[in-house]
This record gives sequence, C-alpha cells and structure tokens, in this order.
Amino acid sequence: MATKYLDLTFTDSVCRAQKQYYGSTGAITGAPERDPLGQAEAEFIATRDSFYLGSISESGWPYIQHRGGSQGFLRVIDETTLAFADYKGNRQLLTTGNLSVNDRVALFLMNYKNRERLKILGHARVEDARVHSELVAQIADSKMRSSVERLVVIDIVSFDWNCPKYITPRYSIGEVEELAEPLRKRIAELEAQLRAHNK
Repeated sequence: MATKYLDLTFTDSVCRAQKQYYGSTGAITGAPERDPLGQAEAEFIATRDSFYLGSISESGWPYIQHRGGSQGFLRVIDETTLAFADYKGNRQLLTTGNLSVNDRVALFLMNYKNRERLKILGHARVEDARVHSELVAQIADSKMRSSVERLVVIDIVSFDWNCPKYITPRYSIGEVEELAEPLRKRIAELEAQLRAHNK
C-alpha cells in the first residue's frame, strides 16, 4: 500500500469522521515524501484508454474532466512522472486555467472489465506545445501531433488502489468482440454441420 496517499487524504476532519462512525481512526505515521509507481501501476496506466482528471479552481470549486485516447496515451515517463498531449477541444480551458493557480490534481483510472481502479495524486503543469516540439514528439501519437495544443506533465506524489466491491463490470466494443469470437466460430461450425446433414 502507498502510505503517502493515505497520509495526505486522512486529514483531521477525515479522522474525526472515521472515529465517529467506526470508533477509531486510520491515521498514518512515517509516510515517505512520495510513493513512486511500481511495475503494476505502470502496466495498468499503459493499458488505459481514458481517465478522469480533477483540478481545483481559484474560487475553490473542484472540476473533473474526462480524457481519452488510444491505449497508453497517458505516458509513464518515469516512476514519478506522467504526461499526456492535450488537443484542441471546446476552447473552455478549465483545467488549464485551474492549473495556472493551483497545480494539485487527482487522477482516477478505471478498468471496468477487471473491476480495478487506480487513484493518483500529483502536481501538474501545462506546457505550450508550440515551444516544446521535442516533448510533443515524445508524448503525442504520431498521427495527432499537428493537433496538439498543450502538454500536461504530472509530478506524482502518491497513488492508491481501490477495492473492486462496487465496480460494475463494463466492456468496450473491442472486448465484447473478443469475448464473442469463440461463440461466432462455434455457431459457424454448427451451421456448417447442419448444412452438411441436410444435403
């Protein structure tokens, strides 16, 4: 377990709530300055095709944004750094504006098929793609590089895995196709047998 995540999130008010409802607290002591990603986290991130990104506005309101792309578009640069290319969208730039005044972010990555979720806390910065062509080449999909406007780099502080208890399994079209393929083959075999029998 990554103890820095709990050290950051088990605030005094959270511990009071824990004591009220459960009679004790899960206060953390001796947490490191940060928890680097391990192999399991890096592999999980590399196979995601979407995630949710939470930031905080200068008025204190949280904002959650969905980001999607091809598998691995959220790049693991090293054990404490993630990055992704940000493309032209609806021109609201809410996350970009929020990060200019408060660099704290929370990422939420889901694998609905296997009922897994990974939460990440970090500090993010936005880099203008026009002045960082080398980063664009490193991070962005080669087919999409001309559409990149910004790059978001996340300095990871910690992460935590959630239990699968209340995750409803969901499947992408590709995953459904993969599961259905053996059934299609079996149906084709049975249909061929029927045709041969009826001749």
